[in-house]
Amino acid sequence: MSKLPKVAIVGRPNVGKSTLFNRLVGKKLALVDDRPGVTRDRREGDATLVGMEFRIIDTAGYEDQDAASLPGRMRAQTEEAVAQADVALFMIDSRVGLVPLDEEIARWLRGSNTPVVLVANKAEGKAGEAGILESLSLGFGDPVQLSAEHGEGMGDLFDALLPHIEHDDIEEEEEEEEDPENPDAPLKLAIVGRPNAGKSTLINKMLGQERLITGPEAGITRDSIAIEWLWNDPDRGERAVRLIDTAGMRKRANVQDKLEKLSVADALHAIDFAEVIVLLLDATRGLEAQDLRIADSALQEGRALVVALNKWDVAENASSLFNGVKAALEEGLSQVRGVPLMTVSAATGKGIDMLMKVAFETREAWSKRVGTGELNRWFEKAIEANPPPAPGGKRIKLRYLTQAKTRPPGFVLFGTRVDQLPMSYQRYLINGIRRDLGFGAVPVRLTLRAPKNPFDR
Repeated sequence: MSKLPKVAIVGRPNVGKSTLFNRLVGKKLALVDDRPGVTRDRREGDATLVGMEFRIIDTAGYEDQDAASLPGRMRAQTEEAVAQADVALFMIDSRVGLVPLDEEIARWLRGSNTPVVLVANKAEGKAGEAGILESLSLGFGDPVQLSAEHGEGMGDLFDALLPHIEHDDIEEEEEEEEDPENPDAPLKLAIVGRPNAGKSTLINKMLGQERLITGPEAGITRDSIAIEWLWNDPDRGERAVRLIDTAGMRKRANVQDKLEKLSVADALHAIDFAEVIVLLLDATRGLEAQDLRIADSALQEGRALVVALNKWDVAENASSLFNGVKAALEEGLSQVRGVPLMTVSAATGKGIDMLMKVAFETREAWSKRVGTGELNRWFEKAIEANPPPAPGGKRIKLRYLTQAKTRPPGFVLFGTRVDQLPMSYQRYLINGIRRDLGFGAVPVRLTLRAPKNPFDR
């Protein structure tokens, strides 16, 4: 868990909050578009500004609407972010000048206990001069003039933040490189699925707070949001988890909107950084072709996969539904048999502990390494029980097997004429490795290598 000071960026929609966030974290983590209201959930990242380190929070555009509406729920997230922050950056658009909503946000910020630094964005050139003068009326003193897009004014922002960010109180932590095979390292767990499967609701239930915006509207989540969490394992106590909520992924032909395309691309990108993928299904709708496409995408990327049936508390004909989904997964994901299928209720929390237990066990299998001796004892028995074929009457000689990598497990098979080894025999070996050596239903890669000596055939 980060002990860095927290800085929240607030302001009305489309003033450039996400652009500044991306600049400070040094990556394009937040989606940016010309349309207002792209950011919905608050997103956090580690920021560096002229050597100063802090945790930056990008928030949704502040709007004055009913608390039960989507903009109202977004506003509640922004208010929570400011309450947790050491300082708030109140951003206005200097080219547009002040609008009534800016003044309302200023009134709200003056009533909070969080220090405020006024930021006038888009201040390059002379077009923002009038807006900068107008902003003095907000009561936060001279604004920091900057251009988030072009990186101008960052030195002034540093000077404004410095009094509010006391690094002396922060426990110095040496930057340790995470050992990928350390079982105590945070589990990187991405929740993926179609829109409205209940991904954000499930994460909120795990966290025990309304951290992510939820509601009946499909497609609320746009950015992939990573959240640090400590799961209380009944057997082992607290275990670190990095939860990643993603945008719902519809069938590609149905995704026409540019912003939705960006959201889906962001979700696919999140899969690349996860260790275990939880594919969340809506039990009231069962398994659809798009679910299999998402699952296949995760497996193709070499990620460990767990499938969870959500809304199990309201599912009808539960037993036949479970068996039907299980059979469809076996048929549709034939490259990896036996993917764990769990049942959960994001509404009640039932099944979450079992889901997490299986997720950690799956990561353990995904990270497993088998010694060369044990591996080749198994290998000798496997080829004795089922010798490789002899295409054209010429025997394929399989010499030995070694594990080259983990996460996902990768094996190299050495022998002669291995280029003629049928896929069916390769599958026989892969399935045996999974079944007999404790790899379960994780993706296993097999690479074939022939000797370099051209006469050794």
